[in-house]
Amino acid sequence: MATDKDYIKNIEGAERRFITEPVQIQQRADAQTDAPAVIEGYAFKFNKVTTIGSWFKEEILPGAADGLLTDDIRCLFNHDPNLILARSENGKGTLTLEVDSVGLKYSYTTPDRTYAKDLEDAIKSGDVSQSSFSFTTDEVIWKNGADGELDLRQIKKFKKIFDVSPVTYPAYADTTVGKRTFENHISDIEVKEVQEIKKKKRAFNTFSARHKFNKNKY
Repeated sequence: MATDKDYIKNIEGAERRFITEPVQIQQRADAQTDAPAVIEGYAFKFNKVTTIGSWFKEEILPGAADGLLTDDIRCLFNHDPNLILARSENGKGTLTLEVDSVGLKYSYTTPDRTYAKDLEDAIKSGDVSQSSFSFTTDEVIWKNGADGELDLRQIKKFKKIFDVSPVTYPAYADTTVGKRTFENHISDIEVKEVQEIKKKKRAFNTFSARHKFNKNKY
């Protein structure tokens, strides 16, 4: 098994987000009391604007996860690779993933593992009630905030989803990643501005040279 609990640190550009939508237990009324339950929750919801630290706001657009549910995606407890709950590969496995009009929904049947049964009990009691997921982005849209508002980052397309996870403490634990994401955005703007200035300068120098040549010619 993996020894580094926070494996995501080794993946360049990887980020985590959480959702406050409760994780739920679905169990048939006629099922035996000791039968394994189905755990389900949303990894994320579309068109919900959240604030990432003090840097920017973020919104996931419908279609962002299209074509990604056949990836190798795990369900982990607290993002810990040592505590795997279920897995989906090529759209098959013990983890069920579904994109609906709300967002990305995940579900799994509690496996016969001590920590999974303990988690089921914690979810049933309400001690664990929220979810998180890990991802990298492929296409984003930045919109400038007006009147002192934070800029808005819209995720149009994920590049990869690594895991979904019921979590004990849902938080933007990787705030340094959020900060770096915003700083990279600002750097991109600065680079484009510098390139635009250089472009205008080159155009002006060309115009100036032509004007000087024509003046000397006549």
